[in-house]
Amino acid sequence: MQKRFVIVAGEASGDILGANLIEHLKLRFPDAIFEGIGGPMMIEKGFHSLFPMERLSVMGLVEVLGRLRELLGIRKAMMNHCLEHEVTAFIGIDSPDFNLPLARKLRQKGLKTIHYVSPSVWAWRQKRIFKIKQSVDLMLTLFPFELEIYQEHEVPAVCVGHTLADEVPLSSDKSAARERLGLSLNEDWFAILPGSRGGEVSRLMPVFAETMKVIQQQVTTAKFVIPAANAERRLQIEAILRDIGVSATVVDGKSRDVMAAGEAILLASGTAALEAMLVKRPMVVAYRFTKLTFAIMKRMIKVPYVSLPNLLAQKRLVPELLQDEATPVKLANALVSEWRDYEQDKERQKTFLDLHEMLRKNAGEAAARAIAQEIRNG
Repeated sequence: MQKRFVIVAGEASGDILGANLIEHLKLRFPDAIFEGIGGPMMIEKGFHSLFPMERLSVMGLVEVLGRLRELLGIRKAMMNHCLEHEVTAFIGIDSPDFNLPLARKLRQKGLKTIHYVSPSVWAWRQKRIFKIKQSVDLMLTLFPFELEIYQEHEVPAVCVGHTLADEVPLSSDKSAARERLGLSLNEDWFAILPGSRGGEVSRLMPVFAETMKVIQQQVTTAKFVIPAANAERRLQIEAILRDIGVSATVVDGKSRDVMAAGEAILLASGTAALEAMLVKRPMVVAYRFTKLTFAIMKRMIKVPYVSLPNLLAQKRLVPELLQDEATPVKLANALVSEWRDYEQDKERQKTFLDLHEMLRKNAGEAAARAIAQEIRNG
């Protein structure tokens, strides 16, 4: 019988994981149908997206409220679609606030449900583990330290590693990346990554642009390169650069090349910090939420770090400047300091490499294998 997988990914990082997963599931189930919500990389693999992925791409407790009616409508439509078709498995990729309630309802109706990318239940809102246990037949985690809480609560879970760790070479060539981007080879390029969402860019890019001006006062040879996630983000970034009065080379996508081309990286907290670690560049992680969202999250977070390199190492590997700490002067000072110190910091370089090797598990194949086993188990 033909397999049908309904997959929902809500943002760019999920699109990467979803495309890799589809590729490996197709090796096991060549005639399978793949549909749901996904981005361009998943669509390129033959996936049919029923809604634009960006409609799910919203971050922050308060920010969701303005889009709540639309999000609930999309979730109801996905629920009906799954119930109207003979679905082999529902696979939610990240976006837990959207995917897990949907998975829970589908599981109650007897459908097989799998979640790929553990919510940060180990860090905050820890009571979610009980809802997760009701929602999923199998949890696929990216990082080994995430397994403990699932084992403790008897939720089936498998660590599959991260596809970025498989894709990114253990050593990234700075000159080759610059050549691919058309950048001069012998100048001090700093990579600036303000995020892929419109809300992120509106909160962070003005601060980052002011930071760039401070960096130029400290490093007169500094130049900047910025990846734009899409055409809309490019226009947004370029408008902010004009308003602040600072110049940069803005490129379409190619964020990994931008990171590899940089002497150091200033970036928004998220998957980008993991990728920066994998390309072995010094970085400073920053983030700004709305004031209310930050106030709520500050009370709920139970871990000392927010960036993945620090969480993986269980120590401070990279500076984190959040909310009111993310000022142009502090960001510039931290980034220039990281850049100047990194070449001599052999211990940190080794830690970056050790973490990279730990996460290399051929994630797509490992995830597909675990899903196939779960399906066989009935």
